[in-house]
Amino acid sequence: MPEAAVVEFLDKQHDYCLCIPVFNEGTRIKKELEHMNTLNITALVDILILDGGSTDGSTNRDFLNSQKVRTLLVNHGDGRLSSDYRMGFAYALRQGYKGIITIDGNNKDDPEGISRFIEALEADYDFVQGSRFISGGKAINTPWSRAIAIRLLHAPLISLGAGFWYTDTTNGFRAYNRRFLLDPRVKPFREVFYSYELLAYLSVRAPRTGYRVKEIPVTRAYPLGEEIPTKISGLKANLKLMTIILKAITGKYNP
Repeated sequence: MPEAAVVEFLDKQHDYCLCIPVFNEGTRIKKELEHMNTLNITALVDILILDGGSTDGSTNRDFLNSQKVRTLLVNHGDGRLSSDYRMGFAYALRQGYKGIITIDGNNKDDPEGISRFIEALEADYDFVQGSRFISGGKAINTPWSRAIAIRLLHAPLISLGAGFWYTDTTNGFRAYNRRFLLDPRVKPFREVFYSYELLAYLSVRAPRTGYRVKEIPVTRAYPLGEEIPTKISGLKANLKLMTIILKAITGKYNP
């Protein structure tokens, strides 16, 4: 497990938690948390911030406390997104949460959909993928290059490996049942999951191990008239992502 600092502002209040990975998200995470506060999201879930080592002040403790964040976890070890998720998932499972919902910290996802993820977990689904491309979902200002890559490359490949048809496999708005993450056939707490490996792997592994999987509609909006927030850009990064996908669908990450 990555070395981490844990700052708890509140006691555990709910059966489910919302994990938000962040790394220098600036005003985006602040706007996202303020929006959640207006929607009273903390009446449904406990909010956990998974900080990959931000240096821009976006995870100021006084601000997080004012937005009713339950816990701030700061990754002091190696790794990026998958390492942050391992840190957050381990904490959540040790705290006894029945399920974990994840949402990106860049303010592109509409948190109003959180209640639908809880409903799916309560209906005994084990892996729930949010999709902007199914009926009821909304894709707002999605760059055409991103939409084509998802619909014609990323989603078909992940679906092929999973044996389950997905439509929006890059979307980090998801939910996981506790028993799925703890299954010895899954083992997500391994150092091989460093950057983006864990997201692709869990999408494939859930249906392949017989767990109940479904997609639910969500809204994902890209900002209009400003730089698009993304951690994946350039030829090298995209080639690395393709390598991760191929390893996931061919079972290279399986225990």
